[in-house]
This record gives sequence, C-alpha cells and structure tokens, in this order.
Amino acid sequence: MSLKNLIVFDMDGVLVDVTDSYRSAIQSTVLHFAGRTVNNETIQEYKLRGGFNDDWLLSHRLIEDLGSTVPFRDVVDHFQLVFLGSNNDGLILRERWIAKPGQLETLAKNADLAVFTGRLRAEAFLSLNRFAPGLIENVVGVDEVVSPKPAPEGLIKILARSPHRNVWYVGDSVDDARAAHTAQVPFIGIASLDSPHRGKLIDTFEQLGAAIVLADINEMDPESFA
Repeated sequence: MSLKNLIVFDMDGVLVDVTDSYRSAIQSTVLHFAGRTVNNETIQEYKLRGGFNDDWLLSHRLIEDLGSTVPFRDVVDHFQLVFLGSNNDGLILRERWIAKPGQLETLAKNADLAVFTGRLRAEAFLSLNRFAPGLIENVVGVDEVVSPKPAPEGLIKILARSPHRNVWYVGDSVDDARAAHTAQVPFIGIASLDSPHRGKLIDTFEQLGAAIVLADINEMDPESFA
C-alpha cells in the first residue's frame, strides 16, 4: 500500500475564526484586570513578535504591560470562565468554521488530516465535534507537550505516529512558521485579508521559508496534495 500525504493544521485562525472567541476572551480578560481595552491590532502586534501563541500568556503579558500585577493563575481562571462559560456556553459558541462545505473532505481524499494546536486537546475537540465531527481525530494539544510552540514537539509527535509520503503544516502565526521550520516540514502560511499587519506577517512567513502564503484554507487546491 502506498503512503498517503499528511496535512497538519493549526486550529485558531486556520480552521476556526476566533475573532469573537479567543480574541474577545483576551480583550475581556485584560479589561477585567487592567481596566483598559486592547484592540485586535495590538494583539496582532504581540503575536508577530513570536512567543505568544498561548493566549493565557499573552493576556498576562498585556495586563503587566498596562501596569497591573496579577497572578498568572487568576488570569487563566478568568480567561477560561469567559471563553468556556459555565457549561461550554461562553465565547466558544461564537466561533465560525472557515472551511467551505466539502473543502476538507476533498483534501482528505488525497491526504490524512491532523491538528497541532495551542488549544487544550479537549477544547480542540469541542470545536471539531461541533463543526466537523469525525473528520479529524489525530490531534495534539498544548497540554500534551512539554514545550509549546514555537517548539515543534507537537508536530514531531504527529509525524512519529505513522509514516507519510509528504507532510505540510498549515498555520497563521509566526510561532507556527517557526515550528515548521525547526521540524523541517514545508509550511503553508495563512494570512487572512483582514489580518492587522498582513504585509508584515507575509514577509515573516517568507523569511521563514513558507512554501506559499494563502488568504485562507479554501485556497488550498486538493489536487496539489495528490
């Protein structure tokens, strides 16, 4: 039996539009502790620095940079309450699935699909089971690695599970690109048309050796992965 190709996706900003979920949770958490509002442009500026794939860490840093001192655990607890709600009924329900109907199913005809995400594994499946049940089961979350992105540990875990002919990692952040670069896996960058500082993001992807940069995953041609 010939080996199939493998496409590994980041989740937030790639499979799921998190503008009104994770990004809003960052803003709500910062406002709660620092009494200040941060916009998406500021959040993206921090993301472009690298090292802020973890939204808990980013929220904590933003709060500190705005002059407030808060225990990291308190930031995490508030963030999770806002994001998940009392019964998975929080901001997570505002997420939007990015792939058009049939896009991932068509890609899956030519390649196995997996996810390496900065989310907790259980939170990843909350959204995967809501939008695309049963389509992607090979998932590595941040709670399954010792070193999160930009370290490539999660990507390497996925690669170790089974051999594949060709592998790509699809992501929308500097940390995604760095993880792929370190793992020596071809990187497909996602830079949405409405992303703040889109030009700088594209330049960074290209500097890190991206194979291609697309506006979203609907521009991925399934025939290219045959």
